[in-house]
Amino acid sequence: MRVRPMTRADLPDVLAIERASFALPWSEQLFDDEIDRRDRAWHVAERDGAVVGFGGIWLADDGAHLLDLAVAPGARGDGAARELLWALADRAVAGDAAHMTLEVAVSNAAALSLYRSAGFDVVGRRVRYYAETGEDALVLWSRDLTSHLEARRAARSGADIVLAIETSCDETAAAVVRGGREVLSSVVASQVDFHARFGGVVPEIASRKHTEAIVAVVDDALVSAGIGWRDLHAIAVTQGPGLVGALVVGVAYAKGAALAMGLPLVGGNHLEGHIYAARLLEAELEPPLIALLVSGGHTMIVHVAGWGRYEVLGRTLDDAAGEAFDKVAKLLGLGYPGGPVISRLAADGDPGAVPFPRAMLRSGDFDVSLSGVKTAVIQYVERERASGRPLNLPDIAASFQAAVVDVQVAKTVRAAEERGVSSVVLAGGVAANPSLREHLRTALSDRGIALSVPEIDLCTDNATMIAAAAHDHVAAGRFIGLGADAAPNMVLGEAERG
Repeated sequence: MRVRPMTRADLPDVLAIERASFALPWSEQLFDDEIDRRDRAWHVAERDGAVVGFGGIWLADDGAHLLDLAVAPGARGDGAARELLWALADRAVAGDAAHMTLEVAVSNAAALSLYRSAGFDVVGRRVRYYAETGEDALVLWSRDLTSHLEARRAARSGADIVLAIETSCDETAAAVVRGGREVLSSVVASQVDFHARFGGVVPEIASRKHTEAIVAVVDDALVSAGIGWRDLHAIAVTQGPGLVGALVVGVAYAKGAALAMGLPLVGGNHLEGHIYAARLLEAELEPPLIALLVSGGHTMIVHVAGWGRYEVLGRTLDDAAGEAFDKVAKLLGLGYPGGPVISRLAADGDPGAVPFPRAMLRSGDFDVSLSGVKTAVIQYVERERASGRPLNLPDIAASFQAAVVDVQVAKTVRAAEERGVSSVVLAGGVAANPSLREHLRTALSDRGIALSVPEIDLCTDNATMIAAAAHDHVAAGRFIGLGADAAPNMVLGEAERG
């Protein structure tokens, strides 16, 4: 896509797009008058030589006002609007503008999402602003165009330095990463010992511990990286999904730091971060691919058509894999977290000793259900105890693990074959499970499909993966404003632009 200054020769295409976009479009005469004004800047976006969008700004004092921006109906969703917006921002900065304002109709959800995703905040409301409809307009403002443009340019050259913060659950983590791949530091403060006594994560305790740890964790990350705040190009923070109280701590800290240092802010998706963790170790890894995300809170099979383009093919209908491991471990009196201890026990057991069910193995879709195998373990243990027979914990652990692994492997392999991909990513905390890694790698290898698995410390929650994903967001000019909030129910591929 090419963005260039508008000329009079573009007016027929511009008018066609304008009329297709607005109930009360600008006239040809109005556009003609605008082109030559020294306090205006108008650009068009071209794809394959055809004009697909346009936009213009009014330069006044130390700011710019977005006058108009529209994309042809058939070209919407392809990034033309975002490229136009940033080209106009670049022109505004060249004209000594420090900030930009605009109005958008309250009902225009697509435009509002675009502007919020470029770091604009809602700062006011103009009642009945649009005469043709009587609709109110929201007033949006971008506080610092220069820092956003500098970050975007640095990311596109691979020189950006991003500080990322992750507080979605019970790890307080911060990392500094250059160019999305070069890890300068990674610091994680775990709360697992505090939650172990309760047999699982207690949200209130998690929030309190994040508050206690976050300042020191971020300071350690910067010191370990050998840089200061002024060396950063952007701050990234996990917005969701996760525990709302835990997320709020990280988001609030990140917003405060971004405001104090004049840095752009990137909203991270925890699940997307897990996918990007594999990319940290394999620079050549590229979509399309299938990702199996297995953690304490999520279990899903995802088709990654491109970085940032996700289709969830299937997910758990009840318990997540990590959750099922924790519940079975608690039942057997093995402690928390359950995954590692069950994996260790299973190494000495017989995976065929107990025929636990493989729910939905042949359902024809990519969804999974893990509550049934958990219930089967409970019933088996109750029967064994009622009969007075001692429990063979290694056999139970191995048989339970095999039931979980078999379904995950079968469905992931089928998804990879049906979508015709050559790569699969295994990510999330449960990706550390040796049996899952081994069986999935073997099944895929037999079909000529490569498996990418992050190192163990990148499988569990960390900020490095958030920084890796943030690099692409910065390069594309996707930011959040200071009005953004935690999004505990954020879905993959979606960001809260609040």
